[in-house]
Order: sequence, then C-alpha cells, then structure tokens
Amino acid sequence: MKKELIIKTDPKSPVAETFKTLRTNLQFMNLKKRELKTLLVTSTIQGEGKSWIASNLAIAFAQIGKKVVLVDSDMRRGRISQLFQVDVRPGLSNYLCEKGTKKTLEEYTKETEVQNLYVMPTGDLPPNPSELLENKRIEKLIKDLQEWFDIIIFDSTPSLLVTDALILSRLVDSTIIVAAYKVTKKENLQKVKNLINNVGGNISGVVLNKLPLKLDEYCYYSNDSMAVVENGSRRRRSQRVK
Repeated sequence: MKKELIIKTDPKSPVAETFKTLRTNLQFMNLKKRELKTLLVTSTIQGEGKSWIASNLAIAFAQIGKKVVLVDSDMRRGRISQLFQVDVRPGLSNYLCEKGTKKTLEEYTKETEVQNLYVMPTGDLPPNPSELLENKRIEKLIKDLQEWFDIIIFDSTPSLLVTDALILSRLVDSTIIVAAYKVTKKENLQKVKNLINNVGGNISGVVLNKLPLKLDEYCYYSNDSMAVVENGSRRRRSQRVK
C-alpha cells in the first residue's frame, strides 16, 4: 500500500486526525438533510490533490465500519488503482461500455488491504469519457452500488478542464472541492462553485490541501460557514466564497 494513504499507514498522525474530522463534518452536515450515501471529490485544475483526499477519506469511512467503494471516475488520468495497487481493469469504463454483459458488479470492484474498502478502477481508458458518463448506465451503477455499499465516493476530474465531474455532481448527494494552498485561485473556486450549482449539484464545502505543516495539514470549509478546521481542533474564520 502506498505511503500516501496516511490514514492507514500512520493512523495517529495529525494528518490522519484531520481526515477523521472531515469525515465527521460531512456526516453531521448531511444528517440535516439526509444520510450521506454518495460523494463526489473534484478540484479546479490538476495537481491539487483530489485523489489523495478521496482515497484517505474513503479509508476514514471504512475505519468506522462503513462498507465503502471508491470509484475512479477520472477516466483520463485516474490513479486510484496505483494508490491501492489493484488491477486497473475491468473497471468503470468497461461497466459503462459492456451492455448486456453477464459480469456481476463484483467483477468490476476490487477488494483492498483496508477492511470494508473496495475500489472500482477506471478500466480501459476510453476515447469518450464524458459521453460515457452521460450514459444511463451510470445512474444504474449508482443505484446498484447503493444496494451493496454504505458510502460511494467518486474521485473525478478537475472541473475547469473537462465536464466529467459536472455530469456526476448532479447525480450524487454531495460534492467537495479540493483546493491547493498558494496554487488554487479564488476566482477558479468561484467558477467551479457556479458550474456545479448551475447543473443542480450540491456542494458541501472546500478542502484546502498542501498547507505547510506549521500551519495546517489541510483545512475544511463548509459551504454554510466556511469555518477552518486546524488539525482537527482549533478554528478560525475565513472569507466565504460567495
């Protein structure tokens, strides 16, 4: 297992504790509306750490006894199979393409070293990822996965580059946007927020990643208050993205 999966390899570290805090925030935030079953993780551009956030968050949910599947819906540059060291195929693209197949859903998901956690890798890289996600089979997949798993987390594409994440955002319960310290531009966050809202998606908040350790391991901004979680304990206020 890759060292990047820090909540598994170093579960008592401050970084691991912040993922547990993020998990708790998401659970309680969504209890006000309905139980969180499907979550999308996106970013504005490449390199902001969305796959790292999605993977560690998936482990965090699995560690409290939730049966979790992490779906790599970045069918362009997905890396979930590398992080968890599982075969990349068959996976999501194969499921969406193979109409009438006799394969069961189990054959598209891979068991990981983490108890209760499974991954659905990208599968073969298709020439038309966005069109595949417009396929009605994605809705069937989500419905079928909900019968098998307690939590479904989609690691998707950056929202400013392609439309894949926007397509999925209207089908899931909630979306979080990953931003990188001193990399992500505020105007880009605003654009992504508007794009997701325009297609009917629900945004829970923003995770600020790659902060220097002397500041935070990451920050979580809820969509309502934009409060910052510092190492799972201290709080301060920050300007809200309107």
